[in-house]
Amino acid sequence: MTDEAPLRIGGGSAFFNDRLDAALELVEHGRIDVLMIETLAERTLAMLQAGLQAGRGTGQPGYFPRLADRLATLLPACRSRHTRLVSNGGGAATREAAQMVHRVASEAGLRGTVVAAVLGDDVAALVREADPVLAETGEPASRLDTPIISANAYLGAAGIAEACRARAHVVMTGRVTDSALALGPLQAHFGWTAPDELACGVVAGHLLECGGQATGGYFADPGVKEVPGLDRLGFPIAEVAGDRTIRISKPPGTGGRIDRHVITEQLLYEVHDPARYITPDVVLDLTEVELRQEGPDQLCLSGMRGHPAPDTLKVLIGVAAGQHVEIEISYAGIGAEGRARLAADIVRKRLARNALRDVAVRYDLMGVNALALPGREPDFVPEIRLRVAARCPDLALAELLVTEVESLYVNGPAGGGGVRFSIRAAVRTLTTYLPAADVAARVEYFEVR
Repeated sequence: MTDEAPLRIGGGSAFFNDRLDAALELVEHGRIDVLMIETLAERTLAMLQAGLQAGRGTGQPGYFPRLADRLATLLPACRSRHTRLVSNGGGAATREAAQMVHRVASEAGLRGTVVAAVLGDDVAALVREADPVLAETGEPASRLDTPIISANAYLGAAGIAEACRARAHVVMTGRVTDSALALGPLQAHFGWTAPDELACGVVAGHLLECGGQATGGYFADPGVKEVPGLDRLGFPIAEVAGDRTIRISKPPGTGGRIDRHVITEQLLYEVHDPARYITPDVVLDLTEVELRQEGPDQLCLSGMRGHPAPDTLKVLIGVAAGQHVEIEISYAGIGAEGRARLAADIVRKRLARNALRDVAVRYDLMGVNALALPGREPDFVPEIRLRVAARCPDLALAELLVTEVESLYVNGPAGGGGVRFSIRAAVRTLTTYLPAADVAARVEYFEVR
């Protein structure tokens, strides 16, 4: 137990392009001590690394280009209210991202701002040296038949905690566990080291990591699960006390809903085993968590338990997987479904006779069967969008597939239109593990003078 005051952390983002106004509202009206900006999904880092490598010399930064504009809005508000900003927005270029934050703060006249870069998650050299076995293939990484784009270990909260203890105003990381973005500031604030304490911090971060999901986003189902004011959804605040209780709320006057139903969904979100949820900081046990409604949109959690951290770290390896191509064309009116099926059949027969014959291609009738169970298709659909998608080994074949579908405009069924397509580098991720003792976070600092 500590005499320190509770720490209030706002969950300001679930992904890199989340609502900016809700994050700003947390800072301006949420009375928060820390703003947590989460940006990295499972494959995101490998895709950023692929873009960085492909864009050498073209200004591709290795982090999300719009991050600078977002920080230009958030940083002045955070500094004026003494709110620390912690984010994994460093992506594939954490040091460069921290330098960008330094530049944004300098241009805003925020003298004295200290920016920390938490490094060490890039373990590509270590993977090549250790040649660990991949979980998906059961074979060493060296036997991959495609180049490794990236290899990043899921770091824990230690580097973030160090930066917070050093009084950094902004902490930028690359790949860390999402929950570490909250646990790090909590460790620095309370001095937590015991498993049950770390478990509390992980739960707080886990509840905040998806932003509005903890306040009713992704929950609403009209007539079944009502959520008021989704158009003005307030993002969550976790007030964490030294007695290991967490109180979830949101800024006053905002839309959304906080109760046992919403929070239970988020608590179990992406948890493989509630009794042994493994993180680099602690193995979390959720089986004795108590949820208590303390008022409208006010919920208290307690009873989190922890066990010692594992001696290995999860590592995501990103590998090149050719080109992902998608093409869509619409058919409308009477007979739309039949014409869309004919269009798909035309493309299928033509591909069987050309260089795409060995490429697996998916055909979806969006509005009929893209999400439907077999045998549940309706009798009549007024409009259909045919989607043709494939992962091609090279750009030439991807462009050939676009040509085959786009040529349906004049060489296919009547009434086709609205063709749209995209081609992008495909990235596949694989999993391995490295000894935790071999991977260490390190922190670099940049101060605005």
